[in-house]
Amino acid sequence: MAKRIVDHMAYQDGMEVIESDLMDKVLTAIGEYDYKQYTKFDVEKALSKEHLSLEDYKAILSPAAMPYLEVMARKAMAKTRKHFGNSISLFTPLYIANYCTNECVYCGFKATNKIQRALLSMEDAEEELKAIADTGLKEILLLTGESRYKSNVQYIGDVVKLATKYFTTIGIEIYPLNTDEYTFIRECGADFVSVYQETYDTDTYAEVHKWGSKRSFPYRFDAQERALKGGLRGVAFGALLGLDDFRKDAFAAGLHAHLVQQKYPHAEISFSTPRIKPYINNADNNSKDVYEKELLQVMLAYRLFMPYAGVTISTRERAGFRDQVIGMVANKMSAGVNVGVGGHSDEQQGDEQFEISDERDVSEIDQIIRSKGLQPVYTDYIRV
Repeated sequence: MAKRIVDHMAYQDGMEVIESDLMDKVLTAIGEYDYKQYTKFDVEKALSKEHLSLEDYKAILSPAAMPYLEVMARKAMAKTRKHFGNSISLFTPLYIANYCTNECVYCGFKATNKIQRALLSMEDAEEELKAIADTGLKEILLLTGESRYKSNVQYIGDVVKLATKYFTTIGIEIYPLNTDEYTFIRECGADFVSVYQETYDTDTYAEVHKWGSKRSFPYRFDAQERALKGGLRGVAFGALLGLDDFRKDAFAAGLHAHLVQQKYPHAEISFSTPRIKPYINNADNNSKDVYEKELLQVMLAYRLFMPYAGVTISTRERAGFRDQVIGMVANKMSAGVNVGVGGHSDEQQGDEQFEISDERDVSEIDQIIRSKGLQPVYTDYIRV
């Protein structure tokens, strides 16, 4: 039976609607952002300032800023060291399920993709958590596919409770929740929520999210606010660079984070900068001309615009690039990564979401961080 196509700008049954004007502000700003109008003089003016305005942020994300990456890097490094010292926080993701009810054209977990599906039992989840904790890591990111039926909120909460036995900091990257559900997850022990809008262009969003709950653009957009209302202490933002115009998407993600920070000053804000990667049954999938120089520009712009925000570099990127950006702009990186379901304590049970480029284990990442005169940080939060 064919799927009924729903309005991507509408909420679906059971989705909480909160009072917020942030989406309208961001969408209006995207429509007004013409990055081609900025010149080298706008970039130089922006880089002469200690604190950047929104207009300055637009300038340093423009093509006119590309010749200034070295200058931006020096300024970004100074701000990174000022606010984060020489520390690089380490974590690893644990995929506990890969069932999904969405049809997202860029993702290996999409509902129609013929892959090995799995969901960890509580026993298997605890074995995975133990194996990861044995590497010395004290921060974990728990991930699922987007299926409320297979990996429901109670199941995720139960895994979070297990994780508190082994980890001091717990993040979740799952389907968006309502405020009361975020409260439940927080009461189970979660600290952070990562929700990526993928693209902020509403037309492209509709094209790449064919059906499923993820098709609702506004519900996903408001997820960080609901998480903070639910008591989570930190939220992460990002766009999947390459789905649409990466400059506009990066601008929108930065503005979105900035507005949330203004509205919720207590919130800990962070960015991730994923690019599209190949996945099983779609090896030719690639991003639209978002190369490493462009990716670096986006990361530097985030750091200069929001110097207090965390910036994470993932294993989607090659080892050499990751080694280059830590300390300069990134203050957090993953290590010992497996993007299939399980795979830390025994053979993985379910297929991967995408291909990774840096397969180094925790000890290897630790060594490279130290070789650069930086300090790997395993614990930066005490659970009481």
